[in-house]
Amino acid sequence: MTSIQFQYDDLMNPVILALISLGGSGTNEEINNKVAEIVNISAEQLEVLHNPEKGGMTEIEYRLMWTRTYLKIYGIIENSTRGVWSLTEKGSHDEKVDEKAVVRAVREHMKKKKQETSEGDEEPNKKVEWQEELLDVILQMSSSAFERLIQRLLRESGFIQVEVTGQSGDGGIDGHGILRLGGLLSFHVIFQAKRWKGAVGASQVRDFRGAMVGRADKGLLITTGAFTKDAIKEATRDGAPAIDLVDGDQLVEKLKQLSLGVSTRKIEIEQVNIDQKWFLGL
Repeated sequence: MTSIQFQYDDLMNPVILALISLGGSGTNEEINNKVAEIVNISAEQLEVLHNPEKGGMTEIEYRLMWTRTYLKIYGIIENSTRGVWSLTEKGSHDEKVDEKAVVRAVREHMKKKKQETSEGDEEPNKKVEWQEELLDVILQMSSSAFERLIQRLLRESGFIQVEVTGQSGDGGIDGHGILRLGGLLSFHVIFQAKRWKGAVGASQVRDFRGAMVGRADKGLLITTGAFTKDAIKEATRDGAPAIDLVDGDQLVEKLKQLSLGVSTRKIEIEQVNIDQKWFLGL
């Protein structure tokens, strides 16, 4: 198994550099990609899953999530309700941190807040995250309930006329809808939703593209797992219709953003609660 050489604290300054190079702000995906470029993370390392049995986020994504959490508590970065991270005034001024000092300060902060929150003072690699809990809930849903979840997610995201087909032998197409932008433009979108624990490869992307060509303006491939580097390249290959990819990490973040079965409470550290009954009732 490929080992990951970077720990969450090793990635603190690369995250700051990534945000600076991105103009001071960026999404999780933009930051992750830029950090991988800055520290030259190999393709093999980028594809290692944090929990191979459950799928979802990769190990690098998991460690970068904790990197951002520590930098946020330390006051270097902040995030909006739409999940966009940006440098604070302190972060813009400092541009570099002492990783050990950040870890000491944040752990001390967590100890002081232990009675007020359920976060505790656990090490990042030992802590069960809400993202993993939510992915586990989704993986336990019935196929029809999962289809209804994706249908609701798309509607809440601005799609209209969303229909789930799930026809076998239809190239893996699970449904279609129309995305309206600003009340002026509309795109016909065909989507596929895969409840996978592993990584979706380039061949699955090619198969989906073959099924959607000539039938829609855009393709959307959603998975509870991850996408290999080759799959990401294939989705945006020159000369071929582009396919938008949504992995497990992005899926649960979108559910959180839209408050679909997920609620948040902020004291000093954001607390995320999963409403399992909401998902089971779909």
